[in-house]
Amino acid sequence: MRLLLSLVGSLHSALYRASGARIGGTMKQAPVLLLTTKGRKTGKMRTTPLLYGRDGDRIVLVASVGGAERNPAWFHNLKGHKAEVQIGREKLRVKARVAEGEERDRLWAQMVELWPAYAEYQRKTTRRIPVVVLEPV
Repeated sequence: MRLLLSLVGSLHSALYRASGARIGGTMKQAPVLLLTTKGRKTGKMRTTPLLYGRDGDRIVLVASVGGAERNPAWFHNLKGHKAEVQIGREKLRVKARVAEGEERDRLWAQMVELWPAYAEYQRKTTRRIPVVVLEPV
């Protein structure tokens, strides 16, 4: 399953880049970006297409993995490292932090409105799904 997801993600990323997000830039009306992180174990650069929201000039991500019991690899790769996002043809260097408290609740509600399946993903897992805030560097 991981191999299949990796192949689909790679194809999505290639089409997104080649088309400047005309292909792969949305998923059922929700915007998609490309997040590139450095693998914490391998040191290899990894790109993942993800749904995102905005909070002012900040970018909001949900580390859901469809409600799996573990956080996604990209979430762990962000810890302590800067990353790059591509939105359309624009690339930005960002640093990440996990939203907490009232901010997390507000952003979670915003992201569930954008992608209602997030609420179902949360019901499927015992972990509290992290909401990640990316800030431009």
